[in-house]
Amino acid sequence: MARCRHAGGAGRGDGGQALPLAAAMVAVVVVALVALVPVGRALVDRAQARTAADAAALAGAAEGEAAAAEVASANGGRLVRFERAGSEVTVRVAVGDAEADARAQAFPGPVPAPVAGR
Repeated sequence: MARCRHAGGAGRGDGGQALPLAAAMVAVVVVALVALVPVGRALVDRAQARTAADAAALAGAAEGEAAAAEVASANGGRLVRFERAGSEVTVRVAVGDAEADARAQAFPGPVPAPVAGR
């Protein structure tokens, strides 16, 4: 019986190289994802802090510090600072490690509707 031999030497010793390469690629992807999770969380906290600060400033201008704290909490934040200077309110709200500032001004009575054509 004749044995069949592989013609030429090309390709010898390459068997099984795909598995270590695939494992290395998976490891790189996992490390990248683990590194990006805190960055993504920080971006979400920052956006949520801005939203909560805007809402808290509006509530604080209309109804005072207690309303600002309640609205900040309802938006996932914590009121860190509340300052009133006349009709203007400035607040700082924290969400996670992120903080955001916002200002609002109270107007007496209802705000007039915009006039069409201006």
